[in-house]
Amino acid sequence: MSKPEPVSSFQSLGLPPELIQALEDVGYETPSPIQLGAIPPLLEGRDLLGHAPTGTGKTAAFALPLLANIDLDSRYQQVLVLTPTRELAIQVAEAFQRYANHLKDFHVLPVYGGQEYSGQIRALRRGVHVVVGTPGRVMDHIRKGTMKLDKLRVLVLDEADEMLRMGFIDDVEWIMEQTPENRQIALFSATMPKQIQKITKRYLKDPLNIAIKAKTATAESISQRYWLVSNLHKLDALTRILEVEPFDAVLLFVRTKIATTELAERLAARGYAAEALNGDMPQKNREQMVARLKKGGIDILVATDVAARGLDVDRISHVINYDIPYDAEAYIHRIGRTGRAGRKGEAILFVAPREKRMLAAIEKATRQKIEAMTLPSTEMVNSQRISRFKQTITDTLAGGSLEFMQGILESYEQEHDVSPIEIAAALAKLSMGEKSLLLEPEKKAPRERKGDSGKGETPFRREGKGKGKGKARPEKKLAEGMERFRIEVGHDHEVQPGNIVGAIANEAGLDAEHIGHIDIRDKFSFIELPEGMPRAVFNDLQKVWIGGQKLKISRLAVSDDGKTSSRKAASDEKTSAKKSRKPATGDKKRKKKSNSSDKDKKRKPRKKSSVGNDSAS
Repeated sequence: MSKPEPVSSFQSLGLPPELIQALEDVGYETPSPIQLGAIPPLLEGRDLLGHAPTGTGKTAAFALPLLANIDLDSRYQQVLVLTPTRELAIQVAEAFQRYANHLKDFHVLPVYGGQEYSGQIRALRRGVHVVVGTPGRVMDHIRKGTMKLDKLRVLVLDEADEMLRMGFIDDVEWIMEQTPENRQIALFSATMPKQIQKITKRYLKDPLNIAIKAKTATAESISQRYWLVSNLHKLDALTRILEVEPFDAVLLFVRTKIATTELAERLAARGYAAEALNGDMPQKNREQMVARLKKGGIDILVATDVAARGLDVDRISHVINYDIPYDAEAYIHRIGRTGRAGRKGEAILFVAPREKRMLAAIEKATRQKIEAMTLPSTEMVNSQRISRFKQTITDTLAGGSLEFMQGILESYEQEHDVSPIEIAAALAKLSMGEKSLLLEPEKKAPRERKGDSGKGETPFRREGKGKGKGKARPEKKLAEGMERFRIEVGHDHEVQPGNIVGAIANEAGLDAEHIGHIDIRDKFSFIELPEGMPRAVFNDLQKVWIGGQKLKISRLAVSDDGKTSSRKAASDEKTSAKKSRKPATGDKKRKKKSNSSDKDKKRKPRKKSSVGNDSAS
């Protein structure tokens, strides 16, 4: 196992100027250990085995050298990155685009289930340099002939152990068989189970082996919480937190220089003593700003990672990650700015739905559970505002020197026959101007039913990806807001509930928590999914493979008591018994046919199946 020599900067790794500029734009100063170890050999075209968990900066470790070797003049697919989930595919594709910001005419395409084929096919036909995708959708494109791998230069397997856990490893091997023999391979995995080791020995040629452990040191004096970004605008949520949280000084982290200025200006407009700190600021101005922060002239400093390097101010009681960092190491550096000199610190992280993976990586790296926080309610904010307003009255009374104003108000009271409390209320209103003291009451959201995303949409439209272990349960009354489906895989195909949950969650863009009961039989299974499955998702799930079988998903009819009809299942299980019976002959056969014909005349027309309607298939 090689140990890379210490390198002080990305420039020393041999990356082109365009990529160095992009790294400066996003605030990267020095390479992480996995980047130090992986970038040089990948630049040279060597195969690589990276034993590194999420949160160590591995995306940049493979994206940067592959971008450096891309032939931008040739519009064909040169790199394929396989990821276990739709969410990760989007994140990796965004990272490629971010690092290629200064590369002219670069094109990257994420491909995953739950998205219409037409847009992906058009992009592939126009030509892309890098494709990042989930195994199932990549296989579909290869079989359709819409994805050509004959000129592929590099294949990356990101989070290979996760693809194994979710049952995609056979798909991955099939895809690897379709790639040219002389392609370069980079495999990254947090763990190295035996099946991953077998793939490494079979497909990688003399790979360089690099093992990295995530940093785990965070101060015990720092309390960590996160807010899952919802419908409420981030700035409004931040304002609520600042109104309710007792803080001394706040260090607010964003990703870009522009964002520091914009957010600081918006906070200042809301009455906060906020300033921006970024890399464009002259050193003298920076020093003056830090001095003002120490003395209390500034309460909120909005900064990028680079600008906050070396910042040491004991007064900082809160670090708020307005934008989630790109890796766990950056998070550890950020929150280390609070909880100093023996004081207790508070760290708050804003997490968008599709950033849940980074949250999990941060928790794993810090070995600390980050608690979910409830956003302060309207009532809490209003209570705080009233308390502060009362305190200003107390402070003003304590300050004295009110004799002159008292004389004026006593005169007004006598002249207009108005009570003192009415005068005080009028002056209070006058002091507020057009600004309301209180927030308006929140409108009650409609009651959520099971499987509802809480945003007036079906859970299938959520950006986040789910995965987890389901439990096989006997069929029972269907829960409200759910539908029961049949899939053509079962015990005979050696499938487990976790395989079904992982595959459906990945292709449907569905959180595992929205997947209901799973009942596995010998040749097929039943599964409950939320109502309102879009046509594209239904079509994609028909083609998903588990245990060497296609799902071939179909909807089951629901009876009046809320239970699904299992006639098809019962008939499948009795097939062998029926085959052993002798067929009817002669008059008996004709009589049977006549009876069935009479029954058909009396029977009402069957209701047309809803599988083909627009909302579900």
